[in-house]
Parts: sequence; structure tokens; C-alpha cells
Amino acid sequence: MRSPTPGSQASPATDTVANQLVKYLEARGVRHIFGLCGHTNIAVLAALSKSRKIRFVNTRHEQIAAHAADGYARATGKASVLLSHLSPGLTNAATGVANAALDSIPMVVIAGDVPTHYFGKHPHQEVNLHADASQYEIYRPFVKRAWRVDSAHLLPEILEKAFTLAESGRPGPVLVDVPMDIFSKEIDVAAWKRIAGNARTLARPSLDDDTAERIVRALVDAKAPVLYAGGGVLLAQAAGEMRELAEHLGLPVAHTLMGKGALPDDHPLILGMTGFWGTKYINDKCRTADWILALGTRFSEADCSSWEDKYTFRIPPTKLIQIDIDPAEIGRNYPVAIGAVADLKEALRVLLRVARRLAPKGVKREKLVAEMAANRRKFAAGNRKAMQSDAWPMRPERILADLREVLPRDAILCTDVGWNKNGVGQQFPIYTPGTIFTPGGFATMGFGSPAALGAKVALPDRVVVALIGDGGFGQNPAALATAFEEDIAVVWVIMNNCAFGTIAGLEAAHYGTTFGTVFEKDGKPWSPDYAAIARAYGIDGVKIGSAAELKPALARAIRSRKPVVVDILMKNEPVPTAGHWNIMDIYSPGRRVHHVATGAGAAD
Repeated sequence: MRSPTPGSQASPATDTVANQLVKYLEARGVRHIFGLCGHTNIAVLAALSKSRKIRFVNTRHEQIAAHAADGYARATGKASVLLSHLSPGLTNAATGVANAALDSIPMVVIAGDVPTHYFGKHPHQEVNLHADASQYEIYRPFVKRAWRVDSAHLLPEILEKAFTLAESGRPGPVLVDVPMDIFSKEIDVAAWKRIAGNARTLARPSLDDDTAERIVRALVDAKAPVLYAGGGVLLAQAAGEMRELAEHLGLPVAHTLMGKGALPDDHPLILGMTGFWGTKYINDKCRTADWILALGTRFSEADCSSWEDKYTFRIPPTKLIQIDIDPAEIGRNYPVAIGAVADLKEALRVLLRVARRLAPKGVKREKLVAEMAANRRKFAAGNRKAMQSDAWPMRPERILADLREVLPRDAILCTDVGWNKNGVGQQFPIYTPGTIFTPGGFATMGFGSPAALGAKVALPDRVVVALIGDGGFGQNPAALATAFEEDIAVVWVIMNNCAFGTIAGLEAAHYGTTFGTVFEKDGKPWSPDYAAIARAYGIDGVKIGSAAELKPALARAIRSRKPVVVDILMKNEPVPTAGHWNIMDIYSPGRRVHHVATGAGAAD
């Protein structure tokens, strides 16, 4: 088919691919697209400029766009859309897309590419050192599928497949790579109309009654059962069903980092996070369980103390029931006594129905519940001094305590890496399921700041806080430009220890050095004035000068309903842990060494 000349109007039966793409996204209910311009995607931007339904959220770096799209998808539970340019755009966004992939976050990446008629000629910005027209394969290791659109009439069905694949089974990102000339081609609109009748959601697999009965009988007869919640519970929006099952069968609930909040942290049946940053009490309860019902978890290394059976899990002799939407995860790291592939929301509904039939009066474990409550009180008492400390630089425990006190119960918290992730998982109460967004599998520094943008765009009426270290905030400060331009009222709380603090503590503990891990000038701790940087971007910036100033400043920032940066000098104190991670044995064989305090305030 011929391409229209610039400025011409397509006939009523045809339209440009870019225009039809935008109409397709509108019909799917897409309301926001995150991205960055490039010469390969401006036809799409021009089409978006005419849309009354879709808001394009412009960013200053593709990694910011990818993390923002990630946060948006976590908040909505639906696939977000990321628009990218070729080569440097794709590679800039790759970290954010890979982060979404490892956390099972649905995302459709639409990227421009070199023109089809230049394949093999090495045109501007093409990566073709090994093969022509293959740069979309950069994403192959971490997306669920990568398509290159070689013919305009195939794009409608490819997009339909892309959204379905991103959201079904184990969710994740997909890539639709479109040569720039395809966007400008004229296409018969009937090709788009043909796919309009497709169902937008698919029925999900459930659990048969026979398997459910085996599971329930095992849990009812168990002497020391544990329900182990992973991030899959939250992805399946199954926290309510999980809570009902736990309450009916009296199951104590431990969780992975990504499963935090699946059961509120003030619930009587909550144990807490396992693994390296879990407490000995929680790890021991899991290690001595006779049956574990694991829901939506891949049993990752940090959650499982490097899979060494002296610390968190002993499977066997513990018997494992594992339910997951992804069959590849069942039995990957521990053998299963009962394994089931199912959507967790559907499976839990069946389990609850069967549990009410087999155990109509439920199961009470009053002695265990009292013991767990006593342990939580003991843990809180052990932290109380640090949580109330007026020390300067501030104790990290005090920062978390003050923040929790001023936040609404349903506020969204986006963490990064370091104390703001590990310490939060261990010590910061989450009361509403699905209100903590953290980079789990990829543990990407720089995630929290832009992810909060996406979360706030998705949920504008909720309080959204990015809790982030100075190292992480320094990765993507240009997120502030987008916040200012788009009036996105995120509050950034910077736990500023003048270091890549967790790594500095590791290096100091094992090698006696902090080379390459702390920020110094003339031998003294140094940090940019992030509050001043915020003001330069047009954002309110507050630099905290004492512990007493923090809580009032946080409360004002939240009340303002504006984007605000709160910069706090923090003692670089490691997250306390009695847990185990095998890297410690790699660094220092035969020694029980974890982290030590370093940097600003280390000697206080």
C-alpha cells in the first residue's frame, strides 16, 4: 500500500498505523503512556497529541519512564504502556523493564526501530554488529516475548497478543518493536476492527476439589503449619482470600520480601519476613514447621538464607505444598509433597470452601497466637530506643517510626534498595495489602523515585511516598522534572548516609575498607544538597537539621499535596540481622561477619 504524503488525509476506509494504534489503546482503556521521544516514534506522539483519553507522561530518561510504568502497573494491576525510541532508548529502558520482569509486573513496551527499507545498511543508531534488524533481541532474555513488526497489517493482532500475554499466567513485560516507516503507513481500518471483539480478560485456572481436600486435610492435621506468602498473592489480588483461609485454619503467616503486606502487620497471625533480614524467631518457626503452604513464591535466595537448611527452611523433613501460576517455579528450589498450578485467587476460594466443609468450626491455635504476640512485643521493645533516639545524624529506625506515624494506613510506599528496603521489610508496618512497591528480584537502585511517579499517576487520591537512599535518589533525579511538569504530588524521603551504605558496610566488615562505596570530599562525608536540587527543578525541598524537625516536616509535605523532597542526614548503620546469606562465607570463610556501620555518624 502507498504511504500518504505528509499532511495528506487518509481515505475513510484507511488510516495511518500511528492513528489506529492510539485508537486501539484508547479502546483498551489505556489512560497513560510513559516514555521519551525519538525520531522513530514521533508519528505516535503526533497521534497521541490528538487523543482526549490518553495522557502522555514525558520523562527525561527512559529508565525513569520504565520504572514509572512499573509503579503504575503495580498500582492498577493492569499492563502499563511504555513508549521508547530504538537503540539508546531501548538500552536506557532495559534496566527498568528487566526489573518489572523479575517482579512479574505486566508492561507493554512499544518501541520505534529503523525503517524496513534500510535493514542491512546500518542506518543511524542501529545496533547490527552481529545481525541486521535484530536490536529488539536485546530484550529477549527478560521479556515474555519480543515481536518485530515487519508488516503493517500484522500490528493489530500482535498488539492484542502482547497485552494478553503480559497480563496472563505469570505477568510480565513484552516488547513490540515497530520500524518507524510502519507507523506512517496507511492501513485498512478493518484490520483493527477484526480484533475489537476479542475478550479483554481470560478465565484463570482454578484448583480441583480433590487436590483442595488433600491440602486442607494436611493443614488441619498438621502440628506446626505455616502459610508462606509471596508476591504472587498480591499480584493475584488474593490477599483477602488468603487472610480468610489463614484465620479459619489458624495458620501463622510468614512472607517473602515481595509478600510483605499480604497480611497486615498488626494481624494476630502475622509472623513476618523470612531469610537474611528476617528474625531468628520467624526463621525458626519456618524451619521447624511440619507443613508449609507456599503461595506465589519462587523461594528466592535472600528469603531462604541461601537455601541452607540450618537457617530458614528444612524441606524435607518439612512437607511443602506449593501453589503458583507458573509451573516452572513449583519444585524449583524445594521438593513438593503437593504441587498445583493455579491462579491464587481462584485456588484460595476453593481451599476456603473446602476448609469450611471439612472443618466447619475452624482451627484455633491460641497458645501459638499468644507466643507470636509476645515475640512481636519483644522485637518492638528492642527497637524502641533507636526509634525514639534524638541522635544526629538520625537513626534509621527513628526515620521509619516518624514516617509510619504520619502516613495514612493506605498510603503507597515505594522503596529503593538498602535500609529503605531491607529495614522496611523487617521493621516498617504495612497495614493495607498492595501498598508497598519494592524492587525485589532485580533489586534495582534508582527504582523507588520514578516508581512513585507512576503510582501517584495511577492513584492520584492516595498519599504516595518514595523512601529512598541518597545513592538511589542520585541515580534518577530527573524524575523531579516530570513531577513538576505534570503536577505529580509525590513525597521523596531521602535517607542520606553519604554512601552506598549496605555495600559500604559489607566491604568494611570483610575487608576493612570502604573504597568506592562512600561519598567524600577531602576525607569528609559529602552529599549534594538534594533539597536545593529539588528547588532548582521547581519542587519544594526541605533539608532536615535535627531529629525533632522530621515528623512535622513530613506531615506538612503530605498535607501540601505537592511534590516535596525531604532530605535527612542518617547514620550509616546496617540493618540488624541474625540471618544468613552465603556471600558472607564467600567473603570471610569460617567467620560470622555481616555488616558494620560506616560513613556519616558511624562513631556516634
